[in-house]
Amino acid sequence: MLRIAVQAKGRLFEETMTMLEESSIKISSAKRTLLVPASNFPVEILYLRDDDIPQAVASGIADVGIVGENEYVERNEKADLIKRLDFSKCRLSLAIPKAEDYKGLEWFNGKKIATSYPNILQEFLNKNNIKSEIHVITGSVEIAPGIGLADCIFDIVSSGSTLVSNNLKEVEVVLKSEAILIGNPNLSQEKKEILNELLFRFDSYKNAEGKKYIILNIPNDKIAEVCKILPGMKAPTVTPLVKEGWSSLHSVITEKTFWDIINQLKALGAEGILVIPIEKMIL
Repeated sequence: MLRIAVQAKGRLFEETMTMLEESSIKISSAKRTLLVPASNFPVEILYLRDDDIPQAVASGIADVGIVGENEYVERNEKADLIKRLDFSKCRLSLAIPKAEDYKGLEWFNGKKIATSYPNILQEFLNKNNIKSEIHVITGSVEIAPGIGLADCIFDIVSSGSTLVSNNLKEVEVVLKSEAILIGNPNLSQEKKEILNELLFRFDSYKNAEGKKYIILNIPNDKIAEVCKILPGMKAPTVTPLVKEGWSSLHSVITEKTFWDIINQLKALGAEGILVIPIEKMIL
């Protein structure tokens, strides 16, 4: 049994549970307890605060954990970074009152900075020879300048709307963060095998994300032009049709380029275009 520590609530929790569900790992939500086993796969989910996950994994309380990179770097525990998961992206940034004239890092000399990430901030300040006072806060860091507790803040930024509502502006990005999978360095061979299967499922889910399977009929003399538009995973699949001079072509396209590609295909004479969602994709 592989024990996975995950954040107990919030956006990271929701995206983590979606990834587990799409990887066909069934976790009961009927009765929420601290430790919940999957019903169809040898894993169990341990719900923790996000800042407790790195220590739980390093100490062996959990075998692996899904946590924000910001917490992993801040805690600096002895846990291995196994995989970047490409969701819950944000950044750790320095932000100052909107009315301030900012011309560079020297602005922070002699200033009091409120943050929940003192270790990352201190390392950044040392690297840039900035002398500031760090005021550690847990909770709503962004209100600190407004109530006179600090001159500026160092905090997580996603959309930036929270900064705007508190009359702050982002001036320096210190660390880009996303959800990561971390692991205890001393996993048994049995647990490593379970982890490898878990990673395989995660990859299959992520590979399919934002992609569509497309099938279309095209005149044979246009196949070469269509192949330039639809490269597929390696190359499009082409199958001759009963209709003389025509073939069926199968490929994969990204959702971002979908409508542009459809219009190009129609201009080349494509007919009977069928677009199908992809649930999993194994490369």
